[in-house]
Amino acid sequence: MTSLPQTGTDWTKLKARLRDMKQGDYAWKDGRLPVYIYYYTEELLRVSQEAYTEFFTENALGAHAFPSVAQLEREVIEMGIDLLGGGPQAGGTFTSGGTESIFLAFKTARDWARKEKGIDRPKVVAAFSAHAAADKAASYLGMEVVRTPLREDFRADVGLFEAAIDERTCMIYASAPGYPHGVIDPIEEIGALARKRGLWLHIDACVGGFLAPFARDIGYPIPPFDLSVPGVSSLSADLHKYGFAAKPASLLLFADREYQKYQGFEFSSWPRGTYVTKTFQGSRAAGPVASAWAVMNTLGRAGYRDIARVIMGTRDRLIAGVEHIKGLRVIRPTDLCILMYDSIDPHVDIYAVADRMGKKGWFVGKSITPKAIHVALNPSVAPALNDYLANLAEAVEQVRSTKEIGKVDYRTY
Repeated sequence: MTSLPQTGTDWTKLKARLRDMKQGDYAWKDGRLPVYIYYYTEELLRVSQEAYTEFFTENALGAHAFPSVAQLEREVIEMGIDLLGGGPQAGGTFTSGGTESIFLAFKTARDWARKEKGIDRPKVVAAFSAHAAADKAASYLGMEVVRTPLREDFRADVGLFEAAIDERTCMIYASAPGYPHGVIDPIEEIGALARKRGLWLHIDACVGGFLAPFARDIGYPIPPFDLSVPGVSSLSADLHKYGFAAKPASLLLFADREYQKYQGFEFSSWPRGTYVTKTFQGSRAAGPVASAWAVMNTLGRAGYRDIARVIMGTRDRLIAGVEHIKGLRVIRPTDLCILMYDSIDPHVDIYAVADRMGKKGWFVGKSITPKAIHVALNPSVAPALNDYLANLAEAVEQVRSTKEIGKVDYRTY
């Protein structure tokens, strides 16, 4: 049990202890951790850090006290709307991450359904691949998620969506891309269904929101997925992923800002008067807002296109490198920055390969359905890719010779 010390310790010593604690962490700057950290260059990292520090103390809850924070937040939201297909009626909210963005989308749709449709305990129809945050939000909000089987290409089946809709359904949830398989659901078809049935459609673009538009710009065939698609009501996109802002930072965007009247919380039955918040949080860190604003303005569209070239080029090199290794196969399709590969050799257990790679210092994700290695790419992987592929070839041969069986890991990331 750690107790608060009776007297303070010099910061120099504490700083050294903090750095010592990190020695066992994965070497993310060396490209050995393809998730959790989104790193491009030291220069961009410094911009993010310095902007965060400029607003380290300010509280984004106090818009009247800190109009500078409100301005930064407004400009970040407007840039997100412009990037992701919003029109003049669109609105948005800066949140603490994808989970809060999805939570607030569910809350907004729930209250909209109560008011406009008289549904007391609304249902949400989603594909089996929908992020766990959907069910997390529903569990807090008294809603229910109905998950439908996927097509063979891992995308949502629109026919099964329609079959699952009943009188309590208020929302359809789609992914761009889904985190388990890295593919984008057929958003245009789903949007048409949402319009036909008068339902809310939320697009989870937490991964793809700040990468897919730029991958499209450089020539990759990214299908329509954003607020410009008829029928889309809301969209979540994480700034602290491929937006490269400091954590925690995400956007929840609405095709029509009028929907936001169902989003917030208001309370007056206490001695201090009316309390109003737009998000689940009360006090909110202003540092991530400043970081997002600084990074977006530093990179601009050209900078984000350069990052997309690095990521998508690394993906293409990884696909070619994996398929050059005897016994491995990349599972297709893959639309963006996430891919899976498995073993087609009965003597090579892919989980054993993952375990071997872990022993070589690589952070490796294991997909459960299908049984595969799961990779989510960011730019730091690019300079490490040759070493990764060399280690992977070694791991495959080691497993082939020993015929070992790897451990199943049900943890997700």
